[in-house]
This record gives sequence, structure tokens and C-alpha cells, in this order.
Amino acid sequence: MQALQFSDTAITTPLLQSIVALGYTEMTPIQAKTIPLILEGKDIIAKAKTGSGKTVAFGIGLLSNLDASVYETQALVLCPTRELADQVSKAIRSLAAFIPNIKLLTLCGGVPIRHQLASLEQHAPHIVVGTPGRIKDHLIRKSLDLETVRVLVLDEADRMLDMGFEDEISFVVAEMVEEKQTLLFSATYPESILAMSEHIQHEPIEISIDEAHEEGQIEQLFFKAEEQDKPQAVVALLSKYQPDSTVIFCNTKYNCQIVGDWLTQQGYSVLVLNGDLEQRERDQVLLRFANKSCSILVATDVAARGLDIKDLSAVITYDLSHDPEVHIHRIGRTGRAGQKGLAFSLCAGNELERAKAIAAYQNADLKWDKFNATRIPKNTTLKPAMVTLVIDGGRKSKIRATDILGALTGEAGLSGSEVGKIDIFDVRTYVAIKRASANIALTRLQQGTIKGRKLRVKSL
Repeated sequence: MQALQFSDTAITTPLLQSIVALGYTEMTPIQAKTIPLILEGKDIIAKAKTGSGKTVAFGIGLLSNLDASVYETQALVLCPTRELADQVSKAIRSLAAFIPNIKLLTLCGGVPIRHQLASLEQHAPHIVVGTPGRIKDHLIRKSLDLETVRVLVLDEADRMLDMGFEDEISFVVAEMVEEKQTLLFSATYPESILAMSEHIQHEPIEISIDEAHEEGQIEQLFFKAEEQDKPQAVVALLSKYQPDSTVIFCNTKYNCQIVGDWLTQQGYSVLVLNGDLEQRERDQVLLRFANKSCSILVATDVAARGLDIKDLSAVITYDLSHDPEVHIHRIGRTGRAGQKGLAFSLCAGNELERAKAIAAYQNADLKWDKFNATRIPKNTTLKPAMVTLVIDGGRKSKIRATDILGALTGEAGLSGSEVGKIDIFDVRTYVAIKRASANIALTRLQQGTIKGRKLRVKSL
């Protein structure tokens, strides 16, 4: 079947301009199935994994229904985590690049509410993206009015329920008019999702994108390893395959710390993502992994939700999930966009039933292999390609990516190819620099100026 072109649909001209500028040509399967229905105003409940293009799908839908001349909140996107909300906000802003005067506001916990209140006092945002708890806080304070919302999106709804946001979602939905379009996206289809849909949607059309991966796209191997042998198994696999970037999934926060500490002792560049971190620390962990200044991330499923790495080399499942769908979601983070990916799963004796359930769900036999913990070559620790510099200045200082790039390629004397991802937050900016050039960049930025001002700069 021939892929649909974006120009084949009733998408408005400004949106098409943005789509062309972003380099999108053909629709992904989830976009081809959902965009025409969204443009028709239908409620949908769609099952699609992270990285499938769903953000662009609902972004196009809510922007198509927007009246930029009226300053009232017309669309709300609920996300389980601040990280995902930030990603969604960036994606929608990119799609709205050719639509003048669009105001989008991200409202999440973990940051002072006073800045959000100040922004809401100016005039209502057209689009709000946020987490259920913080949106509820604003509704209680009467700082946010949702009575004019025409489109409600629940992104990664299964994780919001896993994280205990059911009551907050119900509270938020109760503050909106009944006549609205509701778009529900979920990676899995537990009964709780269907129950939620019954309460908040009107005759939704169900759409499911086949989660099976292209033949040969992901090399999936299972390894028998008892609990005491798993840390050594991880080192053996990292040493043998040498992946540039790896996410290791554990079922518990405790195991995350065990794995993280062990790999650190072995000299690996590793960060652990867990619920005990302050929001700023979580932001730093995620962006350091995303910008390639850390090689390995150890996390639980909930902690890693919202992580979208386009060229993730490998996924290691340290603990098999009780839910086969979650396993498929884990390994689906590698092998994207036609790239090859590695998915290694460790299986203790008491996890064999979970392995059988995965095989039944995939309708395919599992491929088993052995690791050799006694033959680990020396000097195999993977040094990350980049180093992250932190600049004490961000959006509130009117700093843009071009200002940072100008300072680095001008005064600091670096070439553009030595500068990686630039992440700008309200009061801080993080920039990835190739490892060989990091010290030069740090010294020059500390001695020089950015946008005519001297700012504090340090290396993470």
C-alpha cells in the first residue's frame, strides 16, 4: 500500500508549510489512520508506541481546530511526566511555526507555580500542555479556565493511570464542556483505559497499529541468568556488542541502583533515573543521555516514560516485565526509522513463565543465546561522545540556540560540527560539545560573553 502524503489531506496551508520545513513527507501508519478522523472531529482511542509519530498526528489535529484570533484556551494535552510534556510542547511549537500569535503554555509540577501564574494572568494560552496534578492545582486556584476547550488529548494514558492520576484526570475533565473532541493515545490497552474511554469519550473509533517490528530491524536475544549473575551478564553484553547508547530496564528502583552502582564500579558512563530525584536532576539525567554525554541509562518503565531517543543502539531488559505489551514497548525504543537495534533480555529461573508469555504474545519462538562472563576483554568501557556544559541563562534571559552557537563558533573558535544538542530551559541552557573540544569550549565560554553578557558556565 502506498504511503499517504501530508498534502493529500485537508491540512491547512500554514500547517503544511511547517510540515515541509520539518522535512516530513509521508505519513507514518498512526498518522495515516488518525489524522483524517481527527480532522473530521471524531473521538479516537489509539494504541501506538513512543516514536510512532502520534504527537504530530494530534498536534496537526488541535492546530487545525484553533482560532488564533481568540485568546482563550482551546486545546489541552495531558501527559504523565514533565519530560514528555516538554517534548510535546516543542513538537507543537514547531508545527505552529507558520501560524502567527499562537500562545502555548506548559504547566507541570516540579517548577515554581508563580511563573506559571504570571503567564496565565497576561492572557489565556490557546494551547495548554501539562501534567494532571498541576493542571488540577490551577483549576482549584481559578487561574486556568477550561470551559472553552474544544480538543482534549490524553497522551500515554496508560502511564497516567499507572502513576495514579485517575482522580486528577476525572477532576480536570469535569471542568470542561461535554461537547468537545477527545483523543486518547496509549501504548497498551489495559481494562482501565477502556473504562476511562467510556466515561470521557463519545463513540470513539479504535485504532491499533501493529507493534510487530520489521524483520531484521531489531535483533532480539534472551539469556538465562540468575539474579546474582545478572550484573556480570550486563557487563558481558556491553563488552561484546559495544553499543553507543543503551537503556537498561529494571522493574524496581532498588535494582536500578544495584545495576547503576555496579556499572559505575566497572568504569562505565552510567546514570540512574528514579523517582527520588529532584526535577532539575531528572531533567539533567534525561538530557545528558539524549545528547550523548552519557552512554547508559538505567531506569524503571515509569521513570523512562517520555524518553524519545531516535538512534538508541540497544535495550537491555534486566527484569522481565509481567506484561508482554510492556516488553514490546521497551524493545520498541531501539531499531527506529529503519535503523538496526539490539534488544537483550535476561531471564532468571523464576521468570521463565514471563518469557513464555512474551513468546505467545509475539506469536514467535524466542531466540536464546549464552553470555561468557569469563571472557570479557579489558578496556571496553564506553566513553560518551559528548560532554554537557551548563550555562546559567535561558529563556527568561532571551537566550536562543543561535546565541549559544554564535558564541561557540565565534569567540570560542569551534566548528558547528563540534556542537551537539542545545536544550534551553527558563533559567539554564545545556549544550553538548564533542569530548575532545569540551575543555576548550568551557574555558572560552567562561572567559567570554554570550549575547554581550558574562554568564556562569560549568561542565556536568
